[in-house]
Amino acid sequence: MVSDNQRTNLLPADALQGKQLGLSASDSPDLDRLGLLDTHFRMTLGELARMVIISGGSLYYGGHLQPGGITNFLIEELHRYGRRDRPLKVCLAWTVHREMTQDQIAEQKEILGLFGEIHFLSPDGHRLEGSVDEPAIQDHSAEERTRSMTGLRTYMTTNTSARIVIGGKRSAFQGVMPGILEEVLFALERKQPLYLVGGLGGATLDVIRKLRPDYVEWFPYLHDESVPDERLQKGLERIAETASSMSWDGFENGLNDDENLLLAASYRPSEIAALVGKGVGRLVLPR
Repeated sequence: MVSDNQRTNLLPADALQGKQLGLSASDSPDLDRLGLLDTHFRMTLGELARMVIISGGSLYYGGHLQPGGITNFLIEELHRYGRRDRPLKVCLAWTVHREMTQDQIAEQKEILGLFGEIHFLSPDGHRLEGSVDEPAIQDHSAEERTRSMTGLRTYMTTNTSARIVIGGKRSAFQGVMPGILEEVLFALERKQPLYLVGGLGGATLDVIRKLRPDYVEWFPYLHDESVPDERLQKGLERIAETASSMSWDGFENGLNDDENLLLAASYRPSEIAALVGKGVGRLVLPR
């Protein structure tokens, strides 16, 4: 019998061996309103990465390789924890890696080293054997970008068994809806557990409000809020419809109602990582 305390704080080193978790993360527009800094966001990402990596799991993240971005931050965290079996899978949409030169790609592969690997994807989200050995292209159409981002999210969902969601843009995004919403939607369609970190706001909080409105009563509204992007609203409606039709809202994640409520409100990095670890631990470890 494994105690709740062990599942929370002391997941065995091999508890997540062979488990592949998806990470949906982008900067939250609500940090200032919540009295938080980008440091809180990055520290939370670091604690979550630590929990997954130390427990033997792999982390799939779809983003870009620009300096100062989330991908580079995750790579820095991996250097701290020392696992050298490439536990970080950086998935690059077609339009992202086709805008990079071969020299840029080679440089990023060197930075990743033994800590991670790059998955280059086709426009439809199929993994390629490697990068395309052709000159970089900078003028992709909006349709191409939308198609390739949907392909990216389809690939990541197909290759993961649960998803951690944090932050998320509400505007200035590419595609039919914010990326985090599309990744949540695909996870729901496959009945995957979701770990929705709401305490740092963003589109993640909007998802929680749509699925479990009583979980976000703590969030302060502003009277002068701008009119939300129509694509955001439509994306949230699709999420609600899918959860209803599938009889699955992602909160079947190893956490009880009180724990999911805490995960929806906490802004403490160690507490968030402990809750996600507890939920994952309950799903993969014997009771």
